[in-house]
Amino acid sequence: MVEDYFATDLDFDALADQLPWRTDPVMEKRIRAWHGLRLLRQPLGEALLAFLCSSAKQIPHIAQLCERMAARFGEPIWGGVNALPTWARLAEIPESDLRACSLGYRAAFVHQTARRLAASPGWEAKIMSAPYAEAHAWLAELPGVGPKIADCVLLFGAANYEAFPVDTWILRAMAERYGLRGWRPAQVAQFGRAHFGPLAGLAQQFLFSGERKEKK
Repeated sequence: MVEDYFATDLDFDALADQLPWRTDPVMEKRIRAWHGLRLLRQPLGEALLAFLCSSAKQIPHIAQLCERMAARFGEPIWGGVNALPTWARLAEIPESDLRACSLGYRAAFVHQTARRLAASPGWEAKIMSAPYAEAHAWLAELPGVGPKIADCVLLFGAANYEAFPVDTWILRAMAERYGLRGWRPAQVAQFGRAHFGPLAGLAQQFLFSGERKEKK
């Protein structure tokens, strides 16, 4: 399980070498600075739940929300630690109980998405096997899942490396490093997939990591 989670079967140095760093000095700089960067292979359902809680939240806050749902609704694992509740379990939980976990308006998204997934058996296998555009469109129809969250779920939960999530950091990086000032997120995402190719998501992580470090 640990090997799968860290995707140890993949050679990320070889994958990074397939990115257009030879003709892209920005990507060359980022790859050299972040040698060894790799992508996690999270369970799809876990990634969807975590990113659905991510709206207007920092990572520590997202972790707290997930921990509260696990403590209240998850099955025990060991040592007083609970797993995250499954989507099937979440579909049985009233929205008011989810709000009690401090989810706020996100409780409605989790509740409605859980009900939608309960009515779509085999959805995980469908997302894992579908081409990028099809999987992205399906996820984006879920309550609370916009284009960025759909891309994050595909990148980290489905190992679909064509996904190119666009957040504030990526908008800044693409504006300052590639001259895409004034571009909308959808346009930047399309450019990312076209410029970086089928490994656009890996390129995104190099850009994201570099931009955060330089700005801090």
